[in-house]
Amino acid sequence: MAETRVTIIPGDGIGPDIVDATVRVLDALDCGLAYDYAIAGQTALDKGLDLVPQETLDMIGKNPVALKGPITTPVGKGFRSVNVTLRKYFDLFANVRPALSVPGVRSRYDNVDILTVRENIEGIYSGEGQMVSEDGERAELRSVITRKESKRLIRFAYEAARRLGRKKVTVVHKANIMKSTSGLFLDVARSVAKEYDDIEHEEMIVDNCAMQLVMNPHRFDVIVTTNLFGDILSDLCAGLVGGLGLAPGANVGEDKGIFEAVHGSAPDIAGKGVANPTALMLGAAMMLDYLDLNSEAERLRNALRTVVGEGDKVTPDLGGRSSTTEFTDEVIRKLAQ
Repeated sequence: MAETRVTIIPGDGIGPDIVDATVRVLDALDCGLAYDYAIAGQTALDKGLDLVPQETLDMIGKNPVALKGPITTPVGKGFRSVNVTLRKYFDLFANVRPALSVPGVRSRYDNVDILTVRENIEGIYSGEGQMVSEDGERAELRSVITRKESKRLIRFAYEAARRLGRKKVTVVHKANIMKSTSGLFLDVARSVAKEYDDIEHEEMIVDNCAMQLVMNPHRFDVIVTTNLFGDILSDLCAGLVGGLGLAPGANVGEDKGIFEAVHGSAPDIAGKGVANPTALMLGAAMMLDYLDLNSEAERLRNALRTVVGEGDKVTPDLGGRSSTTEFTDEVIRKLAQ
C-alpha cells in the first residue's frame, strides 16, 4: 500500500489529547498513513511564531489532507481566525458538517441524518471590510457573494447528495430581505438544480429553516447555504444529535481537505485526560472517505457507534466515567473484532 502523508495539527487545550487518541485509532486501522506534525494558534504564539506559521502552511500545502485539533484564536487582539485563514489560503470553499444520531446518546430526536454544506470563504462571515469609526459609534462589515463561488459550492452539494444516495437538497437563504447577496445565491441554486432532476430541490428562508429543524428535523436531508447561515445552522443540527462533542467537520477544496472536530479547545479540561475524542475521530473517518479509504472509514464509524452505544467506556460528557485513553482503547478493541 502506498503511503499517504497527513499533516497533523494538535492545536490547543484538549487538542493534543484528542489528536493523540485519533492517531492511535488510525494506526490501528493500518491504512498506510504517515504523519507530519505542525503547529498553529496559541501554541505557535507561545513559541514566538505567527498564529499560523509559514512552515505550517507549507506542510499543509505539501500533503493532500490535514487533521486538525481545536485551535485557540486570541479574542480582541486583532488576530484573524485560524480557520478563516486556512480556508482562504487553501481555497477550501466547502465546509461539510454531518449531523447523525448515535445510539446511546441522549438527545431530543432519534434517527436524525442531516448533511450541511456551507460556503466557506465568502459572505459576511469572511470578515472582509471590517471598520469601526474613530468615535466608536459606527461599525461596518462587507458581505460579498459571487456567482462563481456560489455555483461551485451548490454543485458540490448536489454532487455529494447524488454520490451518497440522498434524495433532497434544501437551499437556505434570506433572499426576501438580502435581495442582492442571498438573491444571487438563490438564483444560482435554481440554475444548478436543473442539472439534477433526480434530486428534489427545496428552498427555505433561514429563520423558517431554524424553526423547522427544531420542530421536525427528519424532513431535511442535505442543506446548502451561505457562510454565516451555515455556521449557525450546522451547530443547531449538532444540538439535535447530542452536541458538538459528536460533530465532525471537513473543509474541502479542489485538491485538498482539512478535517477537524468543530468544538472548541476546552482549556478548562485540558490535560485532565477526560476529553471526548469522538468528534475528531469522526472527522478522521471523513478524511478516510476523502482518501477513498471507504471501508476503513466505515469500520471506524461502526466502532465508535458501538462504543458510544454500549456506554460502558465513555467519557464524562457522554455520561460515563472513562478517560480519553480508556475510551480510545475500547474503540481499538472494537476495530480488532
